[in-house]
Parts: sequence; C-alpha cells; structure tokens
Amino acid sequence: MLLCRVSAVSRTFASWGRGSLRGGGLLHRALSFSSSRCHDVMSGEGRCQSAETGSAQALYQDTILLPRTKFPMKLTGQKLLDRELEIQQKCGFADLYSWQRQRKAKKEFCLHDGPPYANGDPHVGHALNKILKDIRNRFEMLRGRQVHYIPGWDCHGLPIELKALGESATSGLDPLQIRRKARAFAEQAIARQKAAFQRWGVMADWDQCYYTYDGAYEASQLEVFQEMHNKGLIYQDYKPVFWSPSSRTALAEAELEYNPEHVSRAIYATFPLITLPPKITSEAGLGSVSVLVWTTQPWTIPANQAVCYMPNAQYSVVKRADNSQLLLVATERTASVAALLGTELESVGVFTGSQLEGGICKHPTIPDKEVPLLPANHVTMAKGTGLVHTAPAHGMDDYSVASHFKLPVECMVDADGKFTELAGPELQNLSVMTHGTDKVISMLQKCGALVKEEQCVHSYPYDWRTKQPVVIRPSKQWFINTASLKDKAKEALQKVRILPESARGSLLAMLDRRTYWCISRQRSWGVPIPVFYHKETGEALINKYSVSHIGKLFKEKGSDCWWELPIETLLPAEVLKKTKSGPVTDYVRGEDVLDIWFDSGASWAAVLEESDSRADVYVEGKDQIGGWFQSSLLTSVAVRSKAPYKSLVVHGFAVSEKGEKMSKSLGNVVDPDAVINGGKDPSMPAYGADVLRWWVAESNVFSEVQIGPTALNVARDNINKLRNTLKFMLGNLQGFDPRVHAVDPKEMHYIDQYMLHLLREYSIKVTDAYGEFDAGRVIRVLQAFITRDLSSFYFSIIKDRLYCDPEDSLGRRSCQTVLEEILDGVTRSIAPILPHLAEEVHLHAPGHDEEGTLFKSGWIKSSSVWRRPGLEEAVEGACAIRDSFLSSIPGKHPAKFDLTIAIEPGLLFELMESLQEEPTSTSSQLAELMMVARVNLTSELPRDLPPDAQLSHGTFLINLEGGVIREDSPYSIAMVPTAAARCPRCRRYTAKSADCLCLRCQTVISQAQRRV
Repeated sequence: MLLCRVSAVSRTFASWGRGSLRGGGLLHRALSFSSSRCHDVMSGEGRCQSAETGSAQALYQDTILLPRTKFPMKLTGQKLLDRELEIQQKCGFADLYSWQRQRKAKKEFCLHDGPPYANGDPHVGHALNKILKDIRNRFEMLRGRQVHYIPGWDCHGLPIELKALGESATSGLDPLQIRRKARAFAEQAIARQKAAFQRWGVMADWDQCYYTYDGAYEASQLEVFQEMHNKGLIYQDYKPVFWSPSSRTALAEAELEYNPEHVSRAIYATFPLITLPPKITSEAGLGSVSVLVWTTQPWTIPANQAVCYMPNAQYSVVKRADNSQLLLVATERTASVAALLGTELESVGVFTGSQLEGGICKHPTIPDKEVPLLPANHVTMAKGTGLVHTAPAHGMDDYSVASHFKLPVECMVDADGKFTELAGPELQNLSVMTHGTDKVISMLQKCGALVKEEQCVHSYPYDWRTKQPVVIRPSKQWFINTASLKDKAKEALQKVRILPESARGSLLAMLDRRTYWCISRQRSWGVPIPVFYHKETGEALINKYSVSHIGKLFKEKGSDCWWELPIETLLPAEVLKKTKSGPVTDYVRGEDVLDIWFDSGASWAAVLEESDSRADVYVEGKDQIGGWFQSSLLTSVAVRSKAPYKSLVVHGFAVSEKGEKMSKSLGNVVDPDAVINGGKDPSMPAYGADVLRWWVAESNVFSEVQIGPTALNVARDNINKLRNTLKFMLGNLQGFDPRVHAVDPKEMHYIDQYMLHLLREYSIKVTDAYGEFDAGRVIRVLQAFITRDLSSFYFSIIKDRLYCDPEDSLGRRSCQTVLEEILDGVTRSIAPILPHLAEEVHLHAPGHDEEGTLFKSGWIKSSSVWRRPGLEEAVEGACAIRDSFLSSIPGKHPAKFDLTIAIEPGLLFELMESLQEEPTSTSSQLAELMMVARVNLTSELPRDLPPDAQLSHGTFLINLEGGVIREDSPYSIAMVPTAAARCPRCRRYTAKSADCLCLRCQTVISQAQRRV
C-alpha cells in the first residue's frame, strides 16, 4: 500500500522536477548544492584560501552582492510633494483616462459619479468618496476594461443661492441677477474642488465633466420631466408639504435634517364631547366627557378639524380622583396618563374604538366650531392618549384623513411661518414656532382646556441649508406620484446588488415613507418648471409640445432664456395651435424651479448615453439613501421601468478621531489640503496624496470613517514599511533584467517556486477584494503577505543566496526572477490605492522601457503553472519541521546548529528528499530553508547523539491529489551545536576554521580571480 502511495507521489512530482538517482527520491538535481561538491577548493599554491586576521570584513566586502538602488526608503516634506507632482507629470496622470477610452477593450466598466454640491471648498467627505471611486476605476482599468467615469457637479439650489448673495437682500435683484451671481459662485467652487480631485490622483478627463447648469443637461432633464408628465406621474395639487420659513420655499424629504435634540412645548388638552357617539349614549353618567389629546405642536390647534381614534383599540372613560373630570383616553394609555397627571384615574366605562363613531366635539378655542371623532390607521399607542388632534393643513396623515372624509384644509400660516388673518386677531402675524405657540397655550389655559404642559425632546425636521426648523403647511406645488412608482421601484431594486446589504432595508423604508415627492421650489437658481398659467383661471398649460419646445431652447441657450426671452418665443403660436389653447397674451410663465434632487436624479439620462444606460455601480454616502440613490431610481423606473444602476455601494461619513461629526465650532475639521501639503498645526505635517488615499483604503468605509493625526500617522508609517520592502527587492534586482536573466519556473529552487505559488494566491485574494469594493481587505492581505510570507520567511532565507552566491549562478538568478515577479505583483496590487508610489517603483524596476507607465501595462501577471502539484506540501512540510526546530531554541541563532531530521520512509520523507537528495549537506535547499549549518536527513535518529543534543518531535498532515492521498507523518529532529567555524565572508558556520573560507565562498572567490 505504501509503495502505491509513494508511486503516486512520484508521478505527481515528475511533472515539476527531474527525479533523483538515489532511492526513488524526487530532487531536481540541477538545483542542489550537494555535499559531493564540498571538496577542497585550492588556491594557486594548493592551500586553503585563508582570511587575514582582523580584516576579514574589509577583505571580502566588495565580493558581497549587497542591495543597491536609488529608490528612497522614505520621502518627507517638500521632497515628497515635489516627487508626487513629478510622478503625475512624468507618468501622464492627466491623459490616462483619455488613453484608456481610446484603447480597444472587450468590456466596459461604468461608475456613474454622483455630483458633489458646488457650494464650497473640498473636504474630507469629498476625499473619501472620490478616492474610493478612483481605487475601483484604476483597478478596472488595470484589468483591461474600458472605464466610463464622467465627474459631475450639482450646481443649482438654495445653498448656492444664499452663499452667492451673502448678506445682501434679494428684494432688489431680479431672477437673472440672482442666477448670474449663483452661477459665478458655483463655477469658483467647482474650480477649487476640481483642482483638489486632480491633486488626489483621481483619474478622469477633467475637461469633459457634466454640470447640472449646462443647457444640454437641462434639456435631458426636461425630457425626463416630459415623459413623467405624459404618464400622469407629475401633477399639481394643493396639499401639505414641508415648508421652510427661513428659506421661504417647499422642501422634499431629502432636503431635511432631523435634529434629535429639538425641544417642543407638548400639551395635553381637552375637546368636550357635545354629542356622544350613538353606540354609547345608553351608558349612564357620561354626560360631560372630554376627549384628551396630546400634541407637540400646539400652534396647530386652531386649524383642528377632527380628533382621530384607532378603530380596533380599546378606549376608557376615566374619572380623575382629584377633580372628578371625565376623560376619554385609550385604555392602554391610562396608566401613563395617570402618572403624568399625578392622580388616580377610575374607569367608568370601556368601549372599542369603533363605538366612538359619530361622536362630536367642541373646538376648545374657536366658539361654535364642532369637530368629529373619526377612525384613522395612523393612530398609535406609543405616546400620548391614543386620540390624535387632526389639523389637515399641517400634517401628512391628517391630510389623508381630510381627503377621505372631505374635511376642509384651511391654512392659517403664511410663507414666513406666521399666522394669517384666518387665525383671528389674537394670533395674526405671530410666528407659529415661538410667540404663536405661546399665545395658543395661553388661549387653551384661559378656556380651561389645558390639562398639562411639558418639555418634549424629540427628533424634528430642520432645513438642511439654514439649519432652522420647518413646518408643514399646504401650498400649491408640483408633485411626483411616488406611491404609484413604489412597487416598480422595489421590484427593480431586487435586481440591484447593494453593499452593504443592510442598506437595502433603509432604502426600502425610505420608499415606503414617501407617498409623494414635492418637486417645485420657490426660488430663482434652478431649472424652471416649463409651465404657463392662464392669467384669469390660473389653469396650468403644460404638455409634450410646450415642454419639448422649451427643452430645445434650453439646449441651445441654457435655462436663463426662461427669463430672457419674450413669452411669445417661449410659447410660440405653433405650440399653442397644437395644444388648442388661447392667445399667448392670456398666459404668464411660471416662477417655480425644480427640486435639485430632480436635477441630479435625472443624471442617468444626461450622462449614461450607451444603449443600456445603466451604470455598473453608484457609490455615495449613506445620506444618499433618501437622496440621489432614490431620486435616480424613481425617475429611471418612471421612464424606463428599470433601475439606473446594477450595484449600489453605500459608504459612511468621515468623522473626527473621537467619532464626532466634524464642526468648525468643535475645531475638529480635517482639511484634505492640509493633510497633503501640511497645516499650520505641527501635528499636521505634509503627508502627500498617497497617505490620504491609504487612509481611505484602509478604513472600513461601510461605517463611520475616523480621520485625524493618529490615523494619518499610521497610514504614513504603513506606507514607509511598504517602501522598505519594495526597496529591498529593488536593491537586490540591481543588474537583473528579466528579459535576459529570468529562470524558467521548472528550473527554480523549490522555495522560489513556492513563492510564485504564494504570489498567485495573493493576486487572487486582492483581485477578489477589489471586486468587492473592499480596499481594506486588500491592505490586510498585502500586509500579511509582506510580513508573514516575505519579511519573516522568504527574505530571511534568501539573503545568503542573494549576497554570497555567484552573481550569475542559477540559484541567485532563480531568486531574482521570483523577486522581480513579486515586486511587479505587489506594485500592481497597490497601484489603485497608491498610484504615485506604484509609478515611482515602476520607474526604478527592471525589465521595461523607461517611457512605459505601470497603468498602461496591465494587472498582476500570475500564471496557473505556478501552482504545482506537491510543491506546497514539500515546502510547508519543511516549514513545519523548521517551526519545531526554531521553537526549541528560543533566543538562539539557528545558523549555529547542525540539524538531524529523522522521518520514517513514506510521503514526508519523499518530500524532504526532494529538497535534499544527499544524506548530509550544508548547501541543500533544505539546509537553506532551515537556516542551519548542516542538515542530516535520515530515516531514524542516530543512537550516538552527543550529550548536548536537543530533541523535538512532531507530525505533518500531507494532503495530495485533492485529498485522495492523505498521510499524517511523524518526524523527529535533533539539534546539535555545530563544530564548524564561521566563514569570514558569508558568516555561515560552514568553514573548517575561523581563518578559512567555506567551500562555497572559496569557489566564488576563485572564479572571480580567474575572471580578473
């Protein structure tokens, strides 16, 4: 049975090395430095070549092939900055995107850029987003794909308008003057951001970007608008919307920020029941019941039109112990209300919600006004009393109730957030959020309806631009019917891959919450809604003919023409004729502009021109779950019934090292320009662009990403460690040209072949990680490969061969061939993250023309032939024995030992024989792996071991042929301090005496002398 297994192993090894002549062993003899070669190498007089006492190091220093390279281990300060800019110039960073667009490629990779807002300087949030995208784009380009990436900017909207105008009032400016100022401000912001993105090494054609204020872009946007309007998805209506008194405009959900620390004056108030519900009139003692409601917005009480209950819930009439007042509350909320009021509540009667139907209440502040009790599904028992005060003008759910029961929707609040005349003389002109609230509470107290007031800290919507609270008020606006798109959007999302998958739930929840989308804004800086209104009736004129005509004008002249051109040009006779409308003099142009989320949400139509018009991926921060991701999805599904993206990547925000949101007031803002070029604070030296890129790559981008001196110093130190490794390889490749000196893998030392096998595994891992947008895993795999496989293992083993073997020897060239492959593979693997460093290494690396750049020469070039059957087991079996040996001599130098390895005949012995075919050797591959003076390979330990011998035992599980061949092989090792002397040239303990070179070094010196 054993012979069969050995035969199988022999057949396996036959494919990757010639068999030994000894005992069926598997050693490739051409690679072995066998002990049979260790005869005396004589000098000219036939004596042992000796070293001069006390000057050995100086005598042989020039014969040692130490690493030599001009590649610096570390660059700091201005030298670093100058070098990065030099690399960008020399290696054609600016032209790289155009070059790759022109080359032939089988596949395209499209990453559609979500447009950053053109309202300020570049910040670390931009850096996180743009660099993350660039890492993936550069990876795809290196793999041979044609990358489609057009950077863009979101150029319209109130924040730009406000910043452009500064403190100056807008009352004296017409729309065109406001727009010119806003455009100029946006252009300046874009110029600053664009320069920063280029400095960070982001690959793009920066002369071919998209801007939402371009006429061609606006025309594409109007095509989307027209298509959605034709389908009845865009309509005008009078309904409640989020309204910002500080901005005097309607807002969409995506334009809100929720302040979790907002403090409201919450109240409990009574609505006396003047007509009992018919189903409970028979109950005795219920003549003076009041309905108890709770609200955090007391200012909405004057607009109350109903009180809503939950039909399936249970309600109780309770009597207060302190004043005998009868209150109607949800049974489930009775205990909480009692605790709040500080009194006992005695249950007088219990009813189901459905029994409350038909009840009528008296409005507490408006005499003679009656409000009904109505069922509603939005009533909950989480807080309050289980009975909800309903003001249709000031709540989305309230409006739904009003629509169902035909209740009036009376708005008592103007655009400035103040009560109108409709609210009565006591409230008129009072701000609803401040003095208006005070007055309403005072009125409730005066009429005896106020039961309790309390401070309520809760999450409340704020205007994301002005950071001021918003209100809900009805106004005539343009809407998208997102409720009718919801199911299609959800179906489309099922085909979209989302990273992280947990973000899918948030995206679906946002879709569920959004029943309609208000897309009209009462500002000047934006794309005008192409609508005309009849002067007398106010009826809107908008159809495919009018919108198409306006789109053509926008494409030719830009949207300023909406204000510049006479209405006769905007609404020509031929358009009016097609629409069968009256004369143009009957109409005025609309004054509203489109929501900027509609601007950017239509970018797929303007930028993705290919037939599929779907991007491979959208990559943005988690705030875009309710923003650009959603607006793009809704517009695309509305027009084309499919998502505009195949994948979504949702990353976190950049925060301070303490995990805090960055704020100027906290002094924790990190400026990316200061990161690169150095800041005023000594703790912020000039790190350069690659450190910023490493920080992005190393971070877990799917959560909040911390940045500060600590994170940046770690990134810098990690890059310097990487440079040190690259410098070692470059230094040992001095004089090596892979086109001339490369060794065929079949002729290599097995440890070298094994490193090619590890390099292939490494390349597969990093390729997979890049494909998953997981640059952090790339860095972890890189660091493990460098630390474990290179620095701690391979480099420590091969230094003797590199430095002391003959320059052109097969063993040294074998090692250099592998070093060149590893250098090339590692350099390409880091190139998407560290393009400046990668190109710098490429400039110093051998084997290519000087004018060539790394990014034009492809991805890691690993070969499937590097994975050879049995190779892994042979080297790793030796490594297992090596680990046992090293753990037995802690703190001692392995080079000072002779090692005897005893293995019973079998698979493991065959494997070790492939690394050393002689019974004893100082120069075999096994001796090199063990890093000892001599290795004796035998089937059993000798009985006459010296007294100072140390013994160790272990086993190694061999797994060949995919598990067909398995054997748990025991081994024993004996460690004995060597009797050999230290060679004065190579410093290995392989010389006969301290003043004599070892056989290998004698050979090298003799050959050198003969050449001279």
